[in-house]
Amino acid sequence: MLKIVTLNLLNDLTYWEKRAPLILQNLRELEPDLIAVQEVALPENNAAWLADQLGGYSTYMCPKTNGRGNREGLAILSRLPVQLYDTLALGAQNRVAQRVIVQKNKHRWMFVNTHLFWSPFDDPVRVQQVQLLLNWVPQQIHSVICGDFNSMPEYRAIRVIKRRMSSAYESTHGHEPQHTYPTPLKRGPGFRNSARRAAMQVAGRVLDTPCDGWCGTVDYIFVSQPVQVNDCQVVFTQPSLEDGEIYPSDHMGLTASLNLLDED
Repeated sequence: MLKIVTLNLLNDLTYWEKRAPLILQNLRELEPDLIAVQEVALPENNAAWLADQLGGYSTYMCPKTNGRGNREGLAILSRLPVQLYDTLALGAQNRVAQRVIVQKNKHRWMFVNTHLFWSPFDDPVRVQQVQLLLNWVPQQIHSVICGDFNSMPEYRAIRVIKRRMSSAYESTHGHEPQHTYPTPLKRGPGFRNSARRAAMQVAGRVLDTPCDGWCGTVDYIFVSQPVQVNDCQVVFTQPSLEDGEIYPSDHMGLTASLNLLDED
Protein backbone atom coordinates (compact mmCIF):
# COMPACT_ATOMS: atom_id res chain seq x y z
CA MET A 1 0.00 0.00 0.00
CA LEU A 2 1.23 3.48 -0.92
CA LYS A 3 0.38 6.33 1.45
CA ILE A 4 0.55 9.93 0.23
CA VAL A 5 -0.11 13.44 1.51
CA THR A 6 -0.54 16.79 -0.21
CA LEU A 7 -0.55 20.22 1.45
CA ASN A 8 -0.16 23.84 0.37
CA LEU A 9 2.28 25.19 3.01
CA LEU A 10 1.39 28.89 2.45
CA ASN A 11 4.32 31.00 1.27
CA ASP A 12 4.01 33.44 4.17
CA LEU A 13 6.34 32.77 7.09
CA THR A 14 4.76 35.30 9.46
CA TYR A 15 3.48 32.56 11.80
CA TRP A 16 5.65 29.71 10.52
CA GLU A 17 7.26 29.07 13.91
CA LYS A 18 3.78 28.40 15.33
CA ARG A 19 2.45 26.54 12.27
CA ALA A 20 5.45 24.27 11.68
CA PRO A 21 4.97 22.08 14.80
CA LEU A 22 1.35 21.43 13.75
CA ILE A 23 2.46 20.32 10.28
CA LEU A 24 5.16 18.07 11.73
CA GLN A 25 2.75 16.52 14.22
CA ASN A 26 0.27 15.69 11.45
CA LEU A 27 2.94 14.23 9.18
CA ARG A 28 4.39 12.09 11.96
CA GLU A 29 0.94 10.70 12.70
CA LEU A 30 0.17 10.03 9.02
CA GLU A 31 3.57 8.45 8.17
CA PRO A 32 3.24 8.92 4.38
CA ASP A 33 5.59 7.39 1.82
CA LEU A 34 5.35 10.50 -0.37
CA ILE A 35 4.57 14.11 0.52
CA ALA A 36 3.67 16.81 -2.01
CA VAL A 37 3.90 20.41 -0.79
CA GLN A 38 3.14 23.63 -2.62
CA GLU A 39 4.10 27.25 -1.87
CA VAL A 40 7.47 26.27 -0.43
CA ALA A 41 9.15 29.45 0.81
CA LEU A 42 12.49 30.22 -0.85
CA PRO A 43 15.33 30.71 -0.18
CA GLU A 44 14.44 29.42 3.31
CA ASN A 45 13.21 26.08 1.86
CA ASN A 46 10.87 25.04 4.66
CA ALA A 47 10.18 21.79 2.78
CA ALA A 48 13.78 20.69 3.33
CA TRP A 49 13.45 21.74 6.98
CA LEU A 50 10.37 19.50 7.33
CA ALA A 51 12.26 16.58 5.76
CA ASP A 52 15.18 17.10 8.18
CA GLN A 53 12.84 17.18 11.16
CA LEU A 54 10.93 14.08 10.05
CA GLY A 55 14.04 12.08 9.17
CA GLY A 56 14.24 9.45 6.48
CA TYR A 57 12.93 11.61 3.62
CA SER A 58 14.78 12.93 0.57
CA THR A 59 13.67 16.32 -0.81
CA TYR A 60 13.11 17.17 -4.49
CA MET A 61 12.70 20.91 -4.98
CA CYS A 62 11.16 22.60 -8.02
CA PRO A 63 11.26 26.43 -8.03
CA LYS A 64 8.76 28.36 -10.11
CA THR A 65 10.03 29.72 -13.41
CA ASN A 66 11.62 33.14 -13.93
CA GLY A 67 12.12 35.53 -11.01
CA ARG A 68 9.32 33.99 -9.00
CA GLY A 69 11.53 30.94 -8.54
CA ASN A 70 13.68 32.90 -6.09
CA ARG A 71 10.73 33.10 -3.69
CA GLU A 72 8.51 30.04 -4.16
CA GLY A 73 8.34 26.49 -5.46
CA LEU A 74 7.07 22.95 -5.07
CA ALA A 75 8.68 20.01 -3.30
CA ILE A 76 8.25 16.25 -3.09
CA LEU A 77 9.47 14.46 0.02
CA SER A 78 10.04 10.73 -0.45
CA ARG A 79 11.06 7.97 1.90
CA LEU A 80 11.13 5.54 -1.04
CA PRO A 81 14.05 5.25 -3.49
CA VAL A 82 13.50 7.60 -6.44
CA GLN A 83 14.30 6.17 -9.90
CA LEU A 84 13.48 9.30 -11.92
CA TYR A 85 12.94 12.98 -11.19
CA ASP A 86 11.71 15.56 -13.70
CA THR A 87 9.98 18.96 -13.86
CA LEU A 88 7.59 20.67 -16.26
CA ALA A 89 6.99 24.39 -16.88
CA LEU A 90 3.28 25.18 -17.19
CA GLY A 91 3.50 28.77 -18.42
CA ALA A 92 1.10 31.33 -16.94
CA GLN A 93 1.95 32.72 -13.48
CA ASN A 94 5.28 30.83 -13.63
CA ARG A 95 3.50 27.62 -12.67
CA VAL A 96 5.35 24.29 -12.65
CA ALA A 97 4.90 20.59 -11.97
CA GLN A 98 7.31 17.93 -10.77
CA ARG A 99 7.28 14.14 -10.83
CA VAL A 100 9.14 11.22 -9.37
CA ILE A 101 9.04 7.52 -10.18
CA VAL A 102 9.34 5.33 -7.10
CA GLN A 103 9.08 1.62 -6.49
CA LYS A 104 7.31 -0.02 -3.58
CA ASN A 105 7.45 -3.79 -3.44
CA LYS A 106 7.12 -4.94 -7.07
CA HIS A 107 5.26 -1.91 -8.44
CA ARG A 108 6.48 1.37 -9.93
CA TRP A 109 4.49 4.55 -9.31
CA MET A 110 4.64 8.00 -10.89
CA PHE A 111 3.88 10.73 -8.36
CA VAL A 112 3.17 14.23 -9.70
CA ASN A 113 2.92 17.44 -7.66
CA THR A 114 1.57 20.70 -9.07
CA HIS A 115 0.07 24.11 -8.27
CA LEU A 116 -2.03 25.55 -11.08
CA PHE A 117 -3.02 29.02 -12.28
CA TRP A 118 -4.91 31.06 -9.70
CA SER A 119 -8.22 32.69 -10.50
CA PRO A 120 -11.51 32.41 -8.60
CA PHE A 121 -13.29 31.90 -11.91
CA ASP A 122 -13.45 29.05 -14.45
CA ASP A 123 -10.38 30.17 -16.37
CA PRO A 124 -9.32 28.39 -19.61
CA VAL A 125 -5.64 28.76 -18.68
CA ARG A 126 -6.04 26.00 -16.08
CA VAL A 127 -7.55 23.71 -18.70
CA GLN A 128 -4.43 24.19 -20.82
CA GLN A 129 -2.20 23.43 -17.82
CA VAL A 130 -4.17 20.25 -17.01
CA GLN A 131 -3.79 19.10 -20.61
CA LEU A 132 -0.04 19.67 -20.39
CA LEU A 133 0.03 17.57 -17.23
CA LEU A 134 -1.97 14.72 -18.74
CA ASN A 135 0.24 14.68 -21.84
CA TRP A 136 3.28 14.49 -19.54
CA VAL A 137 2.07 11.44 -17.61
CA PRO A 138 2.34 8.10 -19.47
CA GLN A 139 -0.79 5.98 -19.26
CA GLN A 140 1.19 2.73 -18.93
CA ILE A 141 2.45 3.50 -15.40
CA HIS A 142 0.42 3.69 -12.18
CA SER A 143 0.10 7.44 -11.61
CA VAL A 144 -0.94 9.95 -8.98
CA ILE A 145 -1.38 13.67 -9.70
CA CYS A 146 -1.97 15.85 -6.66
CA GLY A 147 -1.63 19.37 -5.36
CA ASP A 148 -3.39 22.71 -5.35
CA PHE A 149 -5.36 22.96 -8.59
CA ASN A 150 -6.97 26.33 -7.75
CA SER A 151 -10.09 24.94 -9.40
CA MET A 152 -13.54 24.05 -8.10
CA PRO A 153 -14.96 20.57 -8.85
CA GLU A 154 -17.43 21.94 -11.38
CA TYR A 155 -14.78 23.88 -13.33
CA ARG A 156 -13.58 22.62 -16.71
CA ALA A 157 -10.02 21.84 -15.58
CA ILE A 158 -11.29 19.29 -13.05
CA ARG A 159 -13.81 17.84 -15.48
CA VAL A 160 -11.01 17.32 -18.02
CA ILE A 161 -8.71 15.47 -15.62
CA LYS A 162 -11.61 13.31 -14.38
CA ARG A 163 -12.13 11.98 -17.91
CA ARG A 164 -8.90 10.05 -17.47
CA MET A 165 -8.27 9.85 -13.71
CA SER A 166 -10.35 9.44 -10.56
CA SER A 167 -10.49 11.73 -7.56
CA ALA A 168 -9.33 9.77 -4.52
CA TYR A 169 -11.65 11.65 -2.16
CA GLU A 170 -14.66 11.30 -4.43
CA SER A 171 -13.93 7.59 -4.90
CA THR A 172 -14.01 7.15 -1.11
CA HIS A 173 -16.93 9.39 -0.16
CA GLY A 174 -19.02 9.77 -3.33
CA HIS A 175 -18.37 13.53 -3.48
CA GLU A 176 -15.57 16.07 -3.09
CA PRO A 177 -14.91 17.83 0.25
CA GLN A 178 -17.14 20.78 1.07
CA HIS A 179 -14.04 22.95 0.91
CA THR A 180 -10.27 22.72 1.37
CA TYR A 181 -9.57 26.47 1.37
CA PRO A 182 -9.41 28.61 3.41
CA THR A 183 -8.93 27.54 7.00
CA PRO A 184 -9.55 30.15 9.75
CA LEU A 185 -5.79 30.76 9.97
CA LYS A 186 -4.87 34.22 11.24
CA ARG A 187 -2.88 35.89 8.47
CA GLY A 188 -1.81 39.02 10.34
CA PRO A 189 -1.71 42.74 9.43
CA GLY A 190 -0.28 44.42 6.38
CA PHE A 191 -1.45 45.77 3.01
CA ARG A 192 -1.03 42.44 1.20
CA ASN A 193 -3.27 40.57 3.62
CA SER A 194 -5.85 43.38 3.69
CA ALA A 195 -5.99 43.40 -0.12
CA ARG A 196 -6.28 39.61 -0.20
CA ARG A 197 -9.18 39.65 2.28
CA ALA A 198 -11.00 42.33 0.26
CA ALA A 199 -10.52 40.43 -3.01
CA MET A 200 -11.75 37.17 -1.44
CA GLN A 201 -14.85 38.87 -0.07
CA VAL A 202 -15.69 40.34 -3.48
CA ALA A 203 -15.15 36.98 -5.19
CA GLY A 204 -17.31 35.27 -2.56
CA ARG A 205 -20.19 37.66 -3.23
CA VAL A 206 -19.87 37.29 -7.00
CA LEU A 207 -19.75 33.48 -6.85
CA ASP A 208 -22.22 33.22 -3.95
CA THR A 209 -20.03 30.89 -1.87
CA PRO A 210 -21.30 29.70 1.54
CA CYS A 211 -18.39 31.24 3.47
CA ASP A 212 -17.51 34.78 4.52
CA GLY A 213 -15.59 35.41 1.32
CA TRP A 214 -14.47 32.98 -1.36
CA CYS A 215 -14.09 29.36 -0.31
CA GLY A 216 -14.07 26.05 -2.09
CA THR A 217 -12.44 22.74 -2.88
CA VAL A 218 -9.18 23.35 -4.75
CA ASP A 219 -6.87 20.58 -3.44
CA TYR A 220 -7.05 17.09 -4.96
CA ILE A 221 -5.47 13.68 -5.32
CA PHE A 222 -6.14 12.03 -8.69
CA VAL A 223 -5.25 8.42 -9.48
CA SER A 224 -5.05 6.41 -12.68
CA GLN A 225 -6.49 2.95 -13.34
CA PRO A 226 -6.07 0.29 -11.95
CA VAL A 227 -5.18 2.14 -8.74
CA GLN A 228 -7.57 1.37 -5.90
CA VAL A 229 -8.24 4.00 -3.25
CA ASN A 230 -8.48 2.35 0.16
CA ASP A 231 -9.09 5.63 1.96
CA CYS A 232 -8.82 9.39 1.45
CA GLN A 233 -9.36 12.02 4.13
CA VAL A 234 -9.05 15.77 4.65
CA VAL A 235 -6.21 16.47 7.10
CA PHE A 236 -4.37 19.43 8.71
CA THR A 237 -7.74 20.68 9.96
CA GLN A 238 -7.12 21.38 13.65
CA PRO A 239 -5.79 24.59 15.25
CA SER A 240 -3.06 24.92 17.82
CA LEU A 241 -4.11 24.09 21.38
CA GLU A 242 -2.29 27.25 22.53
CA ASP A 243 -3.80 29.60 19.93
CA GLY A 244 -7.10 28.79 18.23
CA GLU A 245 -6.33 31.17 15.35
CA ILE A 246 -3.20 29.26 14.30
CA TYR A 247 -3.75 26.40 11.84
CA PRO A 248 -1.14 24.35 9.95
CA SER A 249 -1.85 26.36 6.79
CA ASP A 250 -4.51 28.40 5.04
CA HIS A 251 -5.27 25.19 3.11
CA MET A 252 -6.40 21.86 4.43
CA GLY A 253 -4.52 18.89 3.03
CA LEU A 254 -5.43 15.44 1.80
CA THR A 255 -4.06 11.99 2.54
CA ALA A 256 -4.78 8.79 0.62
CA SER A 257 -3.89 5.12 0.95
CA LEU A 258 -3.59 3.39 -2.43
CA ASN A 259 -2.95 -0.06 -3.84
CA LEU A 260 -3.54 -1.89 -7.11
CA LEU A 261 -6.60 -3.86 -8.11
CA ASP A 262 -4.46 -6.81 -9.23
CA GLU A 263 -2.81 -7.12 -5.80
CA ASP A 264 -3.93 -9.77 -3.33
